[in-house]
Amino acid sequence: MSETARLKADPRRVYDAIANYHTTHPRIVPKQFSDLIVVKGGVGAGTEITFNVTVLGQKTKFRAVVSEPEPGRVLVERNLEGNDGITTFIVEPAGNNESNVTIRTEAKTRPGIAGRFEAWISARILPPMYREELRRLETVASQTSS
Repeated sequence: MSETARLKADPRRVYDAIANYHTTHPRIVPKQFSDLIVVKGGVGAGTEITFNVTVLGQKTKFRAVVSEPEPGRVLVERNLEGNDGITTFIVEPAGNNESNVTIRTEAKTRPGIAGRFEAWISARILPPMYREELRRLETVASQTSS
């Protein structure tokens, strides 16, 4: 699942807002995310975090490690438990001090009907969550101070 938006914010500020798990990242996540705790690091590669996601009334705890395959452009959160989920943030300059930002999550699903149900639910729940996250990101990144 992925969602892309053009944000009226400088690409560097956008990326920095995503990468700072101490101050700005907690401000961009939608209401379904809670209890984000920095376990190690806090800015960019090497950061380890825990957080909860509540979907359809069910709360799931995640532990992830952050990498930066392309610092300043691509940041990856890799789930350390469970479904091996990977969420990637891609920030690209779009001219006029704007950015194209993509949030994409890839996760293994269970086999059979359970996996098909998970995929169906994800296709309906994740895109609106990502749209909200992108709106929040634009607001945070366009503010004069983070």
